Amino acid sequence: MKRLLSLIPALAPALVLSACVVGPNYVKPSTPLTASGAGFAETARGSTVAVTALPDHWWRLYDDPVVDRLVTEALAHNTDIRVAAANLERARAVVSEQNGARLPSTSPSAQYARQQGNSANAAAFGGSSAKPQTFQFDSFKLGFDASYEVDLFGGVTRAVEAARGDAQAAQAQLDAARVAVAAETARAYANACSNAAQTAVAQETVALQQKTLGLTNTLFTAGRGTRRDVQRADVLLAQTQATIPGFEAERRASLYALAVLTGLPPEQIDKDAAACTTPPRVRDVLPVGDGTALIARRPDVRAAERTLAADTARVGVAVADLYPKIQLLGSIGLNSTKGSQLFKGTSVNYSVGPLISWSFPNQTVGRARVRQARAGANASLATFDGKVLTALQETEQALARYAGALDRNAALRRAEASSSGAAKLSQLRFDYGADSFLLLIQAERDRADARAALAQSDAAVADAQISLFKALGGGWEDAPAPTRRAPSAQ
Repeated sequence: MKRLLSLIPALAPALVLSACVVGPNYVKPSTPLTASGAGFAETARGSTVAVTALPDHWWRLYDDPVVDRLVTEALAHNTDIRVAAANLERARAVVSEQNGARLPSTSPSAQYARQQGNSANAAAFGGSSAKPQTFQFDSFKLGFDASYEVDLFGGVTRAVEAARGDAQAAQAQLDAARVAVAAETARAYANACSNAAQTAVAQETVALQQKTLGLTNTLFTAGRGTRRDVQRADVLLAQTQATIPGFEAERRASLYALAVLTGLPPEQIDKDAAACTTPPRVRDVLPVGDGTALIARRPDVRAAERTLAADTARVGVAVADLYPKIQLLGSIGLNSTKGSQLFKGTSVNYSVGPLISWSFPNQTVGRARVRQARAGANASLATFDGKVLTALQETEQALARYAGALDRNAALRRAEASSSGAAKLSQLRFDYGADSFLLLIQAERDRADARAALAQSDAAVADAQISLFKALGGGWEDAPAPTRRAPSAQ
């Protein structure tokens, strides 16, 4: 023990130097000026959005309990989210592993062996030269080895920093998966509702066109019309009927996707979603915030920034490998040929001392690894800048498309009202013989086209709203812990 204590003054300089950390210190990069609190360019072009803060659970703006329930179930059971959560758990385990490198490694051992010797071996080392004799003996050994790497140039510290950055990036990637799943769940529900609404419009139009066809047949039978009039009415009816199977197929496809998004087999269709006939829509002005809030909220930007921090730390790890490494080694053991003598003072043996290793003077490999690490950090910086610009681009595009969808919807709503009025008037004039059948057919076609276009526009507005919410990057806050859903759950 006195010898061990005598080594402490000699090792003190190495322990002091262990506070030295080589490599670049990470500084969070700045973002483009347009993201520094300024509003989006599209917010100045209209009054469809406001710069107020986006709520954490944006889907509740629809005030639809079905949407709220489905998104909550998807956040809890979606398989993509479960994968991202497992990746986060693994990254956190790596952090624990790297932190373990700060502590000494220990290795206790115990051994018993029955061995055989020969007296000739003893003679070779100055023993008796008598006739060799074989003998057997027991061997008892207890040992304890310990080693500790002095973090002389901060390689371990940088490795821990890199692992923490990776774990934080994995957390952000989990949040990004939640954003995507929330948006796609709302989109699948909206698509199912929209296709049901378009089916209903087509069926109403079919009913009106069937009446027109019936009237045309009656007039033809009475001698007031022609076979061509009947065929034209039938063509118009068939064209409208042909759109219904497509709408119904897309509705079912959306319901299957919705089931899988919530962690269920596709055949377990949600009954409430299947009964929906009107696409969800936020009627009020949408809150979108500003550029600074967007950059802080978007998980993909946060993941890129944390990856940059991790890659910057890896430069320090590579640089530290260019310098000497010092390990403090120690071992103590008990050796005896008899178990009763194992714990006596004569059986004790020990060793203690530093081990210095250094790849020098040939450091070609080490310096190449430093260059690789620096290149990786530069690539991560470019990725971060790209994520910031992409976030701003996607939001501006989503705002532009949403404004365009609203303007188009307003125009089509006016067109639908006018075409419905014109069709009713044309029907009355045809009944009294003031208009020709050709004009009636054209009015019916205009009404059918206007109603179908309006229903399609309603679907586009709902989709544009969801795309905007997805671009804004919200929905990951206060998310439930992901769990595996039982296959038999409904």
